[in-house]
Formats: sequence, structure tokens, C-alpha cells
Amino acid sequence: MLDPQYLVNHEDQFPGQVIRGPPGPNDSFGPIFLLELPEQNLGRMIQEGWDYELAYSFDTSRLGHGNWGTLTATLNGTYIDRVSLQAVAGGPEKNVVGKFGGGFLGTAGGGSFTHNRWYASLFYDGSASSRLAGFDTGFIVHYIGQYWDDPLSTHNFKPRKIREWTTLDLVLNYTFNSPASAAQNEVAGYAKDGGKNATMKGGKDDNVVPVSTAEYNPRSWRGWLKGTTITLGMNNVFDLAPPFVAGSTENGYDEQTANIKGRTWYVALKKRF
Repeated sequence: MLDPQYLVNHEDQFPGQVIRGPPGPNDSFGPIFLLELPEQNLGRMIQEGWDYELAYSFDTSRLGHGNWGTLTATLNGTYIDRVSLQAVAGGPEKNVVGKFGGGFLGTAGGGSFTHNRWYASLFYDGSASSRLAGFDTGFIVHYIGQYWDDPLSTHNFKPRKIREWTTLDLVLNYTFNSPASAAQNEVAGYAKDGGKNATMKGGKDDNVVPVSTAEYNPRSWRGWLKGTTITLGMNNVFDLAPPFVAGSTENGYDEQTANIKGRTWYVALKKRF
């Protein structure tokens, strides 16, 4: 269903859906009496861009001073080069990349097609032969690039750039005897069955926490904790508020792209059988 304002602004593309009265001396088009807003199978959206991913794992034993664990760095992002909205089949295309509310629902639908979105992480996985066995810790940086506000919503009706939003998450895990399979350990930092999910809106979800290799005697009290992971984390460490968006008249920020939770602590307990 179309946004009412979008229908009025593109009336010529939807004949018969804007019902007007007879034109008057001060209104050559005639006053609007009714807007027909049925559910419709409309046009299409064309999106072009690149997804990229880099990962590097460094084993400290390569330095020749003992095995102190593994460091894993990752970079995962998306660059959107083109987004064209075609409201009706065969109709004109509108470039909406880098603009707030560029979808079929307009600003009422929120969201944006920013050119750049990425996250980067760095994690340390303690060596199984050291006192740090079982510890996995690291941080994740999330980045959402700049985009343009709705000019009809700004105070001077001029284009306004919405600033970028960068947040930092911290994660600390301790796992009791959770040996990883060979497939899981191909690239440390990619735990396919657990860990802290780093989510990008409109992108991909990847687990970025390494799987611990700490081993314990199954007959000891710690043997009962086999497969147990304790996680302590904090999202948005610096408590950064999402950028102001004038076009989002409901609450002043783009809730499809960002969130207003602020700094959040969490504790998790996971048991594998």
C-alpha cells in the first residue's frame, strides 16, 4: 500500500487513485476529496553494490616464544552503489541511494540505503596449554555511513546530511571444555554454533567469537560444566545516541537503521549437551 503523500506527489503515475473536486480560481487542480490506497503489486527496486569480507588469524606460537593464544581480525561490510525505485512497471526510475525513506512507503516506512555499512572485530582466544585456556574476548565496531534527510522535513526545506553512527561492543567469554571440530577451527573467530552475533541491517550475520579449546577432567566438579559458556558483554560502550533525522517525525531517529537502546549490559549462560 502506497504512502498517501507519495501518491499525491506522483499522482500522474497512478491515474484514478487521487479523486479531486472541480478546480477553482486558487486551485487549478481541484481539492482532493479521496485517496484510493488499495494493496497493489507495484513496480520494482534495483539495487547494486558489493559485499566484502576479510579475515586474518595470527597464532602467537609463530613468534617463537610459546603459544599464548590466537588473535583474529575480521572486516565485513557492504557498499551500495545504486538503488533505483520504479513505482510502476515501465515508469520512470528514481535514485534513492543515500536517502532517508527511499522505499515505496516513503518517510513513513523509514530506513535508508546508505552507501557504506561495515563492522570490524578483533578477538583473542586463549591457548589450551596456558592459564588463559577457555577465555575468548574482543570487541566489535559497527559503522553506518552518512545519508541525506528528507528535505521537506527540514526547517529550511534544504538538503541536510545525517551524520555517521559508530558504536563499540565488548564481549568476554569463558567456556568449560568446549572443544571445537576441525571445521570450526579453520578460521578462528568464526564459531558457527555459538558466540556473539554481529548483525548488520540489510547485510549479513556472522559469529565472530572463537570457540574455546579448554579441557577439564570429566570426573572433577568442572566436568559437570562441560560445554558451558559464560558470556559478559556490553553493547554501545560509549552510550552514543543515534543521529537526529528530521524526516522521522514520530521519534526523531531512523528506527529501521539505528536503535535508541544506548549502553546495554548483558550476561548469558549457554550449555551444550
